[in-house]
Amino acid sequence: MKKKLATIAGAATAVAVVTLAAVTVAPASAGTAPVVKTRIAAHFDLAQGQMPENIALDPNGTAYVTFAAGRQVAAVTPAGRTRVLATLPAPADGGVNTPVLGFALTTGIARAHDGTLYFLYASGTEDLTGLWRLRPGGAPHRIAALPAGGLPNGLALDERRGVLYIADSVLGTIFTVPAAGGEPTTWSSAAELAPAGFLGANGLKIHDCALWVTNLDKGTVLRIPFLPGNGPGPVRTRATNLVGIDDFAFTGNGDEILAALNAPNTVVRIGGNGSVSTVLTAADGLQNPTSVALRRDTAYVPSAAYTTATDPNLLLARLPHNR
Repeated sequence: MKKKLATIAGAATAVAVVTLAAVTVAPASAGTAPVVKTRIAAHFDLAQGQMPENIALDPNGTAYVTFAAGRQVAAVTPAGRTRVLATLPAPADGGVNTPVLGFALTTGIARAHDGTLYFLYASGTEDLTGLWRLRPGGAPHRIAALPAGGLPNGLALDERRGVLYIADSVLGTIFTVPAAGGEPTTWSSAAELAPAGFLGANGLKIHDCALWVTNLDKGTVLRIPFLPGNGPGPVRTRATNLVGIDDFAFTGNGDEILAALNAPNTVVRIGGNGSVSTVLTAADGLQNPTSVALRRDTAYVPSAAYTTATDPNLLLARLPHNR
């Protein structure tokens, strides 16, 4: 595990180096927004690879997270109790052929209204890499194979149409897969999704008749409208200069989002006009935040501690003026 943690730390350090080279930091993040209250809801076991990479919520406030290096999916109750729901099989080669990172990891997660969990696994092998499903009380199984040479990362579920959208950070591609499972289809491989030395397309959300995507290397938030028939329209850049941007959530206030900036150790609020203000920092307990989920006025922020290597955790922040 020590060797694995060193590999993860080296990879995450590369995130910081590459993104700092690729984008310019916005001056002073354009301000700081007040937070009413923050607390650490759960601390995770770094030695066991419990580095939360992505999050989905149920209506009662239970958080479902993927533990990247642990190859696990877990539930964290509102009281802060953590229960591992599934551990995925390790690849025969130990994951050394996983592109860029060199270790197998669970990444994006989405929850359907019936409690079914969908999540992504990147192993560098054809037999395991892909989209997995876990029904309540069941066992996990793969419902779609994805390219072993890629790194499936961000995941968004369009439950009304029965489609999942998958961002591959290495291939710079967004795939679609039916919620019932099946063959993946390339939805977009626009140039704006490509990496610039490390990881490209990352977080995904469906909002306002469009798919919104972050590009980690380029520090951008992108909007791709759905055309008739649900094909992709032209890519529009909605925000820039966001060093180390990972996944994000819409606040309910128009196009405003909260985004996790991994290497800078911050969560920022990005207005519909692209303005940026800092909401949370390391002083609040962030340890390389990876994603954000919102339940009413509370933000749930998982921190993976990839480079801090101190305290992977789940932070809750009560935000003012949030719907």
